[in-house]
Amino acid sequence: MKLGVVKAYMLKELTELLRTRLIVMVYLMPSMILILFGYGIRMDVSHARTLIIDNDQSKYSRALTSKFEHSRYFDATVTQMSEKEALHRIKQATTDIIVIIPSSFQKRLLHGQKSEIGVFVDAAFPTRATTMESYVQGVILNAAQEATQNLGTPKGLIIINNRNLFNQAMRDEDAIVPGLIGLVLLVAPAILAALLIVKEKENGTIFNFYASALSKREFLAAKLIPVFLLHSVNIFILFLMATKLFDVPFRGSFTLYWLTSELYILISLSIGMLISVVTKRQIVAVVLTVIITIIPGFLYSGILMPISSMVGESYIEAHMFPVMYYTHILYDTFLIGEGLASAKTQLYLLILVFYALGMLSLGTLFLKKELK
Repeated sequence: MKLGVVKAYMLKELTELLRTRLIVMVYLMPSMILILFGYGIRMDVSHARTLIIDNDQSKYSRALTSKFEHSRYFDATVTQMSEKEALHRIKQATTDIIVIIPSSFQKRLLHGQKSEIGVFVDAAFPTRATTMESYVQGVILNAAQEATQNLGTPKGLIIINNRNLFNQAMRDEDAIVPGLIGLVLLVAPAILAALLIVKEKENGTIFNFYASALSKREFLAAKLIPVFLLHSVNIFILFLMATKLFDVPFRGSFTLYWLTSELYILISLSIGMLISVVTKRQIVAVVLTVIITIIPGFLYSGILMPISSMVGESYIEAHMFPVMYYTHILYDTFLIGEGLASAKTQLYLLILVFYALGMLSLGTLFLKKELK
């Protein structure tokens, strides 16, 4: 490899990045994505607008109502309006939940008879509705448990004592931000790399490469190394933002996080470089890169939907993209801390290595040192 020529090309690339101010995108875009989505994505539902129609007005119905009123998940309002009027409010999108307590609620409880509570949930957004439904069930079950104790009912033979591991406070930031780092380090380097070669095709400067003695590997190395070094700084910037700005804990090995992130950036650059090689227009390269990176980054990374819950084609597609493997390692280093002691982490790291080698090989193969 002609190191002197490669160094000259690298200096030319850095100068070009500074001249066109693309270097601003290297650091501004990842930080903006992490801040916008880190604060914007919320899996939790709080202050759900709740109407409680208490037709019983008894001690136990008021105890149940109090549970809703003292929970941060509900903005509860006790009313005596009709069921029809309450359902109309859901249609008007002014109410999220309706809880109807029957008139014979306490009487049936005292006689050990079955009593039903009506619950209506606005399910226009299914995920949000499922979350609100589980909150309502939790409040009712908690109130029922206290009521049975007051009535002297014997305790059950099986008692469930659950604990939340790795994210005890159930913070959305802890669940979202590590996954966003995987999305950011996939999208930003790939978009910049997608412009490296196709830009020279449009400007006609690609003929300098055609006429030079530079090999394809040397040319790609000169293109990718400067961008690789610039984006490597983002590994530390995003880490500091996650731990200091969002207060996400870090329980694993920083060395594993750093080395895996460097490998992942190389994969991202290889994806962008491959797109830049096969396209002829910058706008086509950018649009194609966005489609290939952002959509899988959200759908198949495990941020919004667990990979284990996917079936069929979606499960296969999730394993075709590198973001799933890197995101798993991120959640391990930030929240779990198992590291290389986990066989799954070892396997995923090996898959990322093969992915990087495969993408670089394809880019070298498809790059032609001639005019078609």
